[in-house]
Amino acid sequence: MTVKEDHSTEEKKSLSFVEQLVEDDLAKGKNGGRIQTRFPPEPNGYLHIGHAKAICMDFGIAEKYNGVCNLRFDDTNPSKENNEYVENILHDISWLGFKWGNVYYASDYFEKLWDFAVWMIKQGLAYIDEQTSEEIAQQKGTPTTPGTASPYRDRPIEESLELFNKMNTPEAVEGSMVLRAKLDMANPNMHFRDPIIYRIIHIPHHRTGTKWNAYPMYDFAHGQSDYFEGVTHSICTLEFVPHRPLYDHLVDFLKTMDGSDDNMQDNRPRQIEFNRLNLTYTVMSKRKLHSLVEERLVSGWDDPRMPTLCGMRRRGYSPESIRKFINSIGYTKFDALNDVALLEAAVRDDLNKKACRVSAVLDPVKLVITNYPEGKSEEMEAINNPENEADGTHHITFSKNLWIERGDFMEDAPKKFFRMTPGKEVRLKNAYIVKCTGCTKDEEGNIIEIQAEYDPLSKSGLEGANRKVKGTLHWVSADHCRQAEVREYDRLFFVENPGADERDFHELLNPDSLRVFPNCYVEAYAADKQPGEYLQFQRIGYFMADPDRTDDHLVFNKTVGLKDTWAKVNK
Repeated sequence: MTVKEDHSTEEKKSLSFVEQLVEDDLAKGKNGGRIQTRFPPEPNGYLHIGHAKAICMDFGIAEKYNGVCNLRFDDTNPSKENNEYVENILHDISWLGFKWGNVYYASDYFEKLWDFAVWMIKQGLAYIDEQTSEEIAQQKGTPTTPGTASPYRDRPIEESLELFNKMNTPEAVEGSMVLRAKLDMANPNMHFRDPIIYRIIHIPHHRTGTKWNAYPMYDFAHGQSDYFEGVTHSICTLEFVPHRPLYDHLVDFLKTMDGSDDNMQDNRPRQIEFNRLNLTYTVMSKRKLHSLVEERLVSGWDDPRMPTLCGMRRRGYSPESIRKFINSIGYTKFDALNDVALLEAAVRDDLNKKACRVSAVLDPVKLVITNYPEGKSEEMEAINNPENEADGTHHITFSKNLWIERGDFMEDAPKKFFRMTPGKEVRLKNAYIVKCTGCTKDEEGNIIEIQAEYDPLSKSGLEGANRKVKGTLHWVSADHCRQAEVREYDRLFFVENPGADERDFHELLNPDSLRVFPNCYVEAYAADKQPGEYLQFQRIGYFMADPDRTDDHLVFNKTVGLKDTWAKVNK
């Protein structure tokens, strides 16, 4: 084997199984070497991290193999869909960094789907059933016992056609009748047991208004929409594996109606299924996410505790970190529960390279530099990002009265406490070395002020000023900083896998998932930062300004800490 063949083999091994199947099709010349995928969300909610995995696959395959990925909204259920969800889906996909070839809607094909359904009735492949949904469900049977035929299964074709047209009128009663495909009530695949393909819904559609009163079911619209658009690879998640034979069967009917039986197997969209993305300490169920929003258990779809992409964006996650995380966990044919700590690690790694370093104090206590001249202030140079010199520097004002973190001082400290304590020196970052001389307490014994003296010759950057001290503290000038509210987030649920827990999910909510610090202080440079600008509060974590902020009321969200403290606390 040559070196070139060796490299090719290794490269093949590094491909996901989806990419291997696509390359196999390309090698065989299927579809004329054309690659076309689609991302088909239903506009009935906001996209979450699970959708991001599908987006990365659908768009990623098209990008890698010089194909096109179209965005198609599966808008076949007007009772749950609206334009708000459409607009946010468009925004989220763009934010992740992907571009679609075209935007389609299942509703674009309502006329074609209707004509296809009429053709099936005329061919004796579909019939109107006037039973209740409960009666139909009882007749389905089980995977090991055949179903029972509907009493309407052999209804005359003309009668079914007449009733099908009646279904699409305002007078038709919801639930009074459905159109079912006439397939095989004994098939071990339950999806073949005369599936419902049309039902009556009188709620106006967000695009077609009141034109339609009968709407196709997902299994009837999905494969056909792929076929109408020329999709070559229909990539979905594992729960659609049992649907695949019905998908192919209905597409075969459609090809027969079109008279395009030649090369049917070659031209039919190839279906490939991969595992869903599940995260610890959260849920991906749209029903449960809707409940969280509607019951105001969170502030909205973009609550930073939510697994939605808009929630993660508001919290301060970067699109690059989400894509990196998804790439790291890969695509398999086995469902798994992914540790949210892996996502947070990807966020830390990305933000470390791009976040601007600023000073902020969340739990403030006053520090007075007693020997610093009254009324004097200095501009200290602070590096914006040590990982990227091109990001430059900014200035932070130093003065006599400072704020430091309350936890950075201890009056009676143990030997290995290297922060501020009486009689010991620490460096104030970007400024001077100071020695604590004492503290002042209130009547209840609470520390309300700390005193220290500075060494004028120890200013950062001066020659000979870098004598070693074991502690470095961040600070802000009490006379030049801005007050801010800081919101700190924890896991939304206190159990690792709430989706698998048999208890009501309301009982599993973490009551401490949000902590608000109303009296924090940030340096003036940070006060001007807007949502979308990544920040690191030095020694604390990564943060981002919240859209709730105003010039008079600053609000910052904690994105993630500098280290994973959750794992240590919850061992």
